[in-house]
Amino acid sequence: MYLFVDQLTNVDFSFLDADRGMVGETWLANFGLGGSLDHTGMICDFSAVKRHFREWLDEYLDHRLAVPTLSPALSYRQQGGQIHLTWKSAVGVIEMSAPEQAVALIPVSEITPQSCVNWVTNAVKALMPEQVSQIDLEFTTEAIPGSYYHYTHGLKKHHGNCQRIAHGHRSTIGIWHNGEKSPQLEQQWAQQWQDVYIATREDIQAETEQAYQFGYTAPQGDFVLTMPKAKCYLVDTETTVENIATHIYSVLKQRHADANLKVKAYEGFGKGAIAQDR
Repeated sequence: MYLFVDQLTNVDFSFLDADRGMVGETWLANFGLGGSLDHTGMICDFSAVKRHFREWLDEYLDHRLAVPTLSPALSYRQQGGQIHLTWKSAVGVIEMSAPEQAVALIPVSEITPQSCVNWVTNAVKALMPEQVSQIDLEFTTEAIPGSYYHYTHGLKKHHGNCQRIAHGHRSTIGIWHNGEKSPQLEQQWAQQWQDVYIATREDIQAETEQAYQFGYTAPQGDFVLTMPKAKCYLVDTETTVENIATHIYSVLKQRHADANLKVKAYEGFGKGAIAQDR
């Protein structure tokens, strides 16, 4: 007998990639269980399994920076509850110091949906009833027919896990110009923000010709991140999705002052903010 739960949950996180640098991502989790029936006629209680599996992903992957510990691009150390890492990518060197709970150390050479499956399934086995003999997991991405971008950010004033300086999303962008959807404008923003780090200017601690260093202290601890300038986009506000939608709208309004505009900016899967003319 086999049970399945499609799109049980989604995880918003960022990961380190040898070619792309730091990548914001959103994965949908499809989950399956095989095994024998218990005395109730079930493999297991659906609600309990969904809760355990969702809670594990929320705790150990969601809103973290996923780091492939077997990659030669990585060097890191753990000290005093902090993780200090250096990542040498094709787009430049990335450095971060953050609390351990903000990082997912995954024993693979590259972060992909498939490479993370064994890491997750091995961990959740202990949470399953004994009659469960098979655990299947598939990470997929949202089918987006239009334009989208991958971005990473951190919200220092947030009291939850969004305060972590390097977590991100794979996000749809919708733009309407005088009531008509504009694929051209959507694609322009998608290209500009592909694999970008969106940062608040006041969080800049240091600057060189090639890089920005961002940092802040939040409820979970001290965060410092150094990113190549070419992968950064600076704004004057906190990088909430509300402010992101407003920023895109404001920039477009400067270029199209007489147009009626609407911007629908997503934050990962199925949620976001809208900025528009009244």
